[in-house]
Amino acid sequence: MSLSRNNVLLIRVDSGLDMGSGHLMRCLALAQAWQDHGGTVLFVTACELPNAKTRLIEEGFDIINIQTNPGSAEDAYLTTELAHKYNASWVVVDGYRFGGDYQKAIKEAGLNLLFFDDYGHADYYPADIVLNQNIHADEKLYRNRAEYTKLLLGTRYVLLRREFLRWQGYKREIPETARKLLITMGGSDPQNATLKVLQALRYVDMDGLEAIVVVGGGNPHYETLKDFVRDVNLPVRIERDVKDISQLMAWADVAITAGGTTCWELAFMGVPFAVIILAENQVAVAEHFGKLNCAVNLGWYYNLSLLNLDKVITKLLLDRKGRSRMSYPCKHLIDGKGAKRVINFLLREEQILNDNENK
Repeated sequence: MSLSRNNVLLIRVDSGLDMGSGHLMRCLALAQAWQDHGGTVLFVTACELPNAKTRLIEEGFDIINIQTNPGSAEDAYLTTELAHKYNASWVVVDGYRFGGDYQKAIKEAGLNLLFFDDYGHADYYPADIVLNQNIHADEKLYRNRAEYTKLLLGTRYVLLRREFLRWQGYKREIPETARKLLITMGGSDPQNATLKVLQALRYVDMDGLEAIVVVGGGNPHYETLKDFVRDVNLPVRIERDVKDISQLMAWADVAITAGGTTCWELAFMGVPFAVIILAENQVAVAEHFGKLNCAVNLGWYYNLSLLNLDKVITKLLLDRKGRSRMSYPCKHLIDGKGAKRVINFLLREEQILNDNENK
């Protein structure tokens, strides 16, 4: 089913140092899929999105900034006003500041609502659809939901941006010794876990080792990282605000990452990886990847010692069988069709809702 330019998807999402860029990136994947179906997308944000604004505009998306406290009653009012003004087919809300009252306000305004969730943070779920793309997604998290609320749960609904979709069917080779290391701690990395990994890398004795560090445009530690790499003469290249990280994932033999949306991207690309927990909402992701032997769960960043991290990195690089065991099940967790499934579900649900209104 195709859309017209008049079919507007309004996405309410924020991004910043304190919340990272994961919410925005998965919303971007959904926006691209909606656009590919012929629809129009409007991003509504209460922050400036300084590092993502250019990309969104270049991809043909409109952006409106609202001056309000995120998740507040005023926020909900302004969002609903914009949804009505632009005759939005669906409102999409993503972020931990948006709770049950916010959803209720959207629904009471007569709008169709898709709500992103990761761990059941809201007290009540009156949204039309709740989407949780995590391995640990469970219906029990949403016992307190409206009787009409539909649940889209699990990795079938992982949203991948366009740059990843061209890698469907990609066959990864697992070298005897891994020498290409990708390090990425998300869009902001306020704790500077990246520096801790680089400090440990000094003690990894491996001929031919090369590493690429990817930092977001909002990372406040960029200059510190550059200075460290230069001062200790590490074989490391630092890339900032990368537009297409899929190419670097295809290049990498292994990766070290935070427990955010990058885990799904690495899994899809079949990259063996270790995951470091930077925030509470990443705990379940890291634990479940570890239990499935799809990644090495290194636990919380503040518990990592440089010596232990050095040993983990070295083992990852040398253990071909271990990397093979991680790569295969990881890759088969995600088929790259999640965004298309979500869009098709939205279109079907909208038709059902319209038919019910016309009865």
